[in-house]
Amino acid sequence: MSQITPPETDSSPVVHPNPMARNRDDVNWELAAEGITLRIRWFGLCIGYMLVDFLDRQLVNRPLMNSILSLGAIFALLDTYWSLQGKVFLSRWPLIVSLMEAIFIGLLCHFDKGVESPFLVYYFLSLLVCAIRYSSTITYSTFALHAVSYLTLFRHVRTREDLTTFFLVLLFLGWVTWASTSLAGLLKTAWGRLSELNAALRVNQALLEQRISERTRELQQSQALLVQHEKQAAFGLLAAGIAHEVGNPLAAISALVQMLNRRNPDDYTREKLHLVDDQLRRIQGTLRELVDFSRPATKERSLCDIHDMIGAALNIAKYYKRTKGKRIVTCFAPGLPKLRVARDQVVQVVLNLVLNAMDATDEGGTIELTTWLTAGWLHVSIRDTGHGISSEQVKHIYEPYFTTKPTGTGLGLFVCKNIMEQVLDGKIELAESTPAGSKFVVSLTCENARAHPDVLPTETGSTEVVERAT
Repeated sequence: MSQITPPETDSSPVVHPNPMARNRDDVNWELAAEGITLRIRWFGLCIGYMLVDFLDRQLVNRPLMNSILSLGAIFALLDTYWSLQGKVFLSRWPLIVSLMEAIFIGLLCHFDKGVESPFLVYYFLSLLVCAIRYSSTITYSTFALHAVSYLTLFRHVRTREDLTTFFLVLLFLGWVTWASTSLAGLLKTAWGRLSELNAALRVNQALLEQRISERTRELQQSQALLVQHEKQAAFGLLAAGIAHEVGNPLAAISALVQMLNRRNPDDYTREKLHLVDDQLRRIQGTLRELVDFSRPATKERSLCDIHDMIGAALNIAKYYKRTKGKRIVTCFAPGLPKLRVARDQVVQVVLNLVLNAMDATDEGGTIELTTWLTAGWLHVSIRDTGHGISSEQVKHIYEPYFTTKPTGTGLGLFVCKNIMEQVLDGKIELAESTPAGSKFVVSLTCENARAHPDVLPTETGSTEVVERAT
């Protein structure tokens, strides 16, 4: 058994297996940033309503302030709805959003306490959100819009103290813009790297699962072949023992019959002795077939007649207990060339297919074997009138240990496919399967077949009613 080697490690940079993976990462980042934005936005609105309606009892423009906050709540609702759909609201026009926020914050500050309004904090929150969601260019453009909005609040201020406060606020806005942009860039880089590693991990996981599946399948196939070989070996020992134990008494009985024939018996006795001798030969022939079938199958190739090999398989199949009351119809094409194949292997394949057909066919049913030659391939079809194979089961019929029979081992078709592809250089396929029956086709080729003209099957064949020997 070959040793499973671990996959080679690669220290080269991880790349996306799919060129569109980076775009998907960008979309995922936008959605993640959108979630953070919505939380900050709703938090700011809740704080705003608390400031307007509960904390500041002397506010004159409370109805107007509530109206402005309601406009912000409507925008947040639209943004939330788009986010639930897996989209980003106004994602193509980020500066429009920044402009609306600059106007929104400026109006809140103007109708509250002007430059002393606590809503000035919204400028910082807006820049933080913009840095997380968009590029640095958009963030600095947003800073410019907020600076204009903030400058508008100071249009009537002339004192030195107020100007100092104005420049300090602008300085802090610029610092927050720079810091938020740097932090967002670091987060985006980490996100992209993490996405690359996750993509590579998924690819390696899929590759590992594929390799495990392949190794498991190979182990199952090897185990199935080993079980089949062990069964054949055990059957061969049993058959050889039976032949030896039965053969000796048969030889003694045959010798006694020959001695009685030498004594010039009367006609009646001579007839009965002749019948006994015929039955002895029949038993000896059965034993020879049993021993021939049980011996190890050889892979040595020789020129063989396909009809002789089919006949050998049918001679063995007639001893199967499920053959009683079932017809075997053969439609053999005349003049088929001999094939250079491993005879024992072909007999085993045909026998397995015939036995499967017997199992699928009820008493009174028919198994039809047909041969023909087309395009250098000699075909043998085995058709039965059984219950067929369902479409869900068709894709599993060649897998080891899969069976549709209550007492089946699930190795017959697997062994047939293995022999056809690895030993005989042929192929086997399920040509059709309906509730009225199934048809398997075995195809073989060699130089003789490829050089021979096409031969179609005969319209009528020989019919044999097979009864189980008692």
